[in-house]
Amino acid sequence: MISIEDFLKIDLRVAKVLHAEPHPNADKLLILKIDAGDGLEGRQIVAGIRNYYKPEELIGRQIVIVNNLSPATLRGVESQGMLLAAKDGDQLAILTTEKDIKPGSKIQ
Repeated sequence: MISIEDFLKIDLRVAKVLHAEPHPNADKLLILKIDAGDGLEGRQIVAGIRNYYKPEELIGRQIVIVNNLSPATLRGVESQGMLLAAKDGDQLAILTTEKDIKPGSKIQ
């Protein structure tokens, strides 16, 4: 269990996928270039969703990300956030928004 104070430290935001490509050194990873509304051109996240989504299916989609996660290097590529997804057995679904909303919008 975590406290509400701990939970409130997590900055969840809407981001738009601008580009997606397979990770060159990992069969399960995709590299996503995103617009998270913060003006950081070329921001990217690395996600283990390659077995569930083709890169072209993700372009233009809105996703929910953890915006304030410390960067991590996954198989030689820096990830600057984390997308949220739900998994049920062999199915995976990326969390998204019901309506189009501006990238960078805070999840409340």
